[in-house]
Amino acid sequence: MLKDIGYSLAVKQHKNRIYSYSFFMLGNKMDADDVTQEVLIRLWQNMGNFNLTAMRAWVMKTTHNLCLDYLRRRKTAQQRGVDLDEETADLIPAEDGSIYPDIELQRKLLKEKLNIAINNLPESLKSVFVLYEINGLRYKDISEILSLPINSVKVYLFRARKKLQDELRQLVYEKAY
Repeated sequence: MLKDIGYSLAVKQHKNRIYSYSFFMLGNKMDADDVTQEVLIRLWQNMGNFNLTAMRAWVMKTTHNLCLDYLRRRKTAQQRGVDLDEETADLIPAEDGSIYPDIELQRKLLKEKLNIAINNLPESLKSVFVLYEINGLRYKDISEILSLPINSVKVYLFRARKKLQDELRQLVYEKAY
C-alpha cells in the first residue's frame, strides 16, 4: 500500500521530466514513450531500494542511460530531428504574436532554428544542456546522473551554449547577406 502511494507520487513528479529528456535526446516520440515506460517500470521494481531524496537523480540517470542504449542501437543518430514541444517553446520570449502574424512567423522560424541547433550538438553537450536548461536540474544532479565531475558539467554547459550561440549567430549572419 505504501509502495503504491510512493510510486504514484513519484510518477506524478517525474513522468514529464523523463519524457521531455527522452524526447530531446532521441528526437522520436515513440522512443521517448518507450524509454519513459521502461523508466517507470524500473522505478516500480526498485521503489524500496533507494533513498527517496535521491530519487530524482536515480530517475534521470536511469533515463539518460536508457536513452544512450537507444542511441547506440540506432546507428543513424544523425538522421533524427528534435522538435520543441509546447512546454519548452515557452522558453522563447513571447511578443504577442497573435496580434502580429509576422511576429508569430518569426517565433516559429526561431523555434525551427533552435531545434536544428540543439540537434547539431554533440551528445555529451546536448545531454548537459537539456538537463540544465530544459529540465532545470542543478549541476550537482547532472554530475550524478552523467557520472561527470561538476566542473566538467559546467564546461560542457558553457560549450553547448557557445556552440548554440555561434550556430544561431551564423544563421542570422547568413540571413543578413
